[in-house]
Amino acid sequence: EALHTFLNDGRIPIHNNRSERELRREAVGRKNWLFSHTPSGARASAAIYSLIETAKANGLSPYEYLQFVFETLPTLGEDDDLDTLLPWRWKETLPV
Repeated sequence: EALHTFLNDGRIPIHNNRSERELRREAVGRKNWLFSHTPSGARASAAIYSLIETAKANGLSPYEYLQFVFETLPTLGEDDDLDTLLPWRWKETLPV
């Protein structure tokens, strides 16, 4: 039944070409990333790549977004909500 969802909602594309295209860089670079040296290094790389692609998908400049994250992250306290750093939340704070 889930495969028929796109038939009921015209906003849902019948293909996932955009997602596939966005992941192409990762697939092409995979052999270079085999040498991340440690599992934690590989996880860190994956997190950064994920943030960059999510920023792009939300119409943000990855450079400006990451600059914001890296400047803001050290100033957050233990009780602060990290969700405020997510691309779609940051986008809401930008002037129109």
